[in-house]
Amino acid sequence: MCCLTDSNKITTDVDSLRSEIRDKSVRVIDVRRENDYKQDHIPSAVNLPLANLLSDDSPERVLKLVNSMGIDDETPVVVYDDTFGALASRVAWTLEYLGHSDVTLLDTTYSNWKSLGLENDADAPDVQAKDHSMKLRSDILATSDYLETAKSRDDVILIDNRERLNFLEQHIPGAVSLPYRTLASNDKILRPKDDMKRLLDNRGVTGNSEIITYCGSVGTLSGLAYYALKSAGLPNAKLYVRSFKEWKNLEKPTSKQEDANYWDLSAE
Repeated sequence: MCCLTDSNKITTDVDSLRSEIRDKSVRVIDVRRENDYKQDHIPSAVNLPLANLLSDDSPERVLKLVNSMGIDDETPVVVYDDTFGALASRVAWTLEYLGHSDVTLLDTTYSNWKSLGLENDADAPDVQAKDHSMKLRSDILATSDYLETAKSRDDVILIDNRERLNFLEQHIPGAVSLPYRTLASNDKILRPKDDMKRLLDNRGVTGNSEIITYCGSVGTLSGLAYYALKSAGLPNAKLYVRSFKEWKNLEKPTSKQEDANYWDLSAE
């Protein structure tokens, strides 16, 4: 079995997941819409559409969902989507926030899994409910109040993961732009570690700083960035889950980039 218990492990590769499914040693979560899941999915996967989670992502309800999927504190979990890893990241982060330490992202999308000719079926697995504890990880969550005081500190880096043009139009003051599209490689949801470190170094995202990520509304794009940071060996990351939508609704201060140049519009 692959080293899923390694807390530094961010993604699980296709071969490892196939082996773990055969060993029945993993719970796989498919976060696509129910109709897509019913058509076909990775064998033994349970379905948790992101919209279902976000309809009420209070810890109490998330705990019920986790229990119903047959996940206890020791269950290795792998999450996948068909949306470059962003939706899967938001679900994986939510499990981490609940206190589940053994969760990784499938390193590719479901479409790529199928294009490789790998196993899939339309059967919903028979799942026995389990009991998971709740040990909330407030250290990986940023609220608007926390962010308001933290963003002026020298040891905090704030990252905006929206499209570059959205950032130029309006962003939280002091944020660095790191568009979500820059995080992936050809057929993987995240670049290799050294490549990711180079990308982050170029943005000044290094060292022991506390790094807070945000995106447009529900923390999907920034969830992917959260795992990108961890994959590059930067563990001190927080997710501002409610993101820019909440910040604006609260009428907090925003900045605009007045004089964008060519680099500002490019991905790198």
